[in-house]
Order: sequence, then structure tokens, then C-alpha cells
Amino acid sequence: MTTNTETNTEATTKYAPEPTPRLDWAALAPDVYKAMIRLDTAARRGLDPALHELVQIRASQINHCAFCLDMHTKDALAAGESVERIVQLSAWEESPHFYTEKELAALKLTEAVTVLTDGFVPDEVYEEAARHFEEAELAQLLATITVINAWNRFGVTCRRTPGHYRPGQHT
Repeated sequence: MTTNTETNTEATTKYAPEPTPRLDWAALAPDVYKAMIRLDTAARRGLDPALHELVQIRASQINHCAFCLDMHTKDALAAGESVERIVQLSAWEESPHFYTEKELAALKLTEAVTVLTDGFVPDEVYEEAARHFEEAELAQLLATITVINAWNRFGVTCRRTPGHYRPGQHT
């Protein structure tokens, strides 16, 4: 982890202070937190683990959830995902050659479900996802997208601080 002040032989770099968390919602609403953990576990069943992480990262990018970005990029790297695919994820439409057609359909669906203010999930986006996923797998994908959006809302609202998570550690 990078600290707020790093020293080397030539210079000292002072970084901005970490944001102050607002609320430890998990400690204050432990039954909800435990239910979210169970929901997250259930949502990932039957989905390719790499696809699951890509979807979580992309939704977290859209929602500006730094805590979830920190967590899911580290988990993806620990699971063997390439740095290149993670870096390109924020511009996947301009770099589709890094992803399979199935992953691209999942990313399109992730964006449509995450950004509902742009209109409802377009039929063509849903139909494309349905062409690449069996119904049960599509239901799991939709559950994954919904769950990460809920996590993002908790993270952003409560100002969860990124930079402290280690893969394999529960929040």
C-alpha cells in the first residue's frame, strides 16, 4: 500500500489525505451486510470468475466507487486477469479486441443496467446478451450486475476508503 508520504533518496511526495469515512454501515446494520454477502455469493454461482470480476470492475468505474475498484481489480489480478484487460476496461468500446463477444455483451448489459437514467435497458442490448448466455447464466449475470450496483451505493455513500484491501479478505 502507498502511504500518504513516501520518501526516497531524491524527493518526498505528499499525497492528498484519505477521505474520512462517513458511516460504518456494515457494523451498524450487520444483518443487512451479512445478507449482502450471501446475495453476492449466490449471484456469482455459475458465472465465469473472470467475467464476474470484469462486470464488477466496470460497474464500479461507472459508479465511481473507488473502494470497489480497489477490491475487484486486486481480486482480478490475484485470479490471473491481465493488467492490460483491466486497464482497457474503462474504454472497452474503443478496444473490443481485448474481450470475447460474450464479455462484450456482458459489458453492454452492465452499462445499460447500471445507468438506468439513460433510459431503460434497450431491447438490442438485452437480446445480444441473451444470444451469448443461457437463461440461467443470464439470470446470474443480471444478479451480479444488480449486487455490485448495491455494493457501490453503500461504498460511495459511506465513503469507504480504497487502498487497504488485500485479495481473499472480506470487507
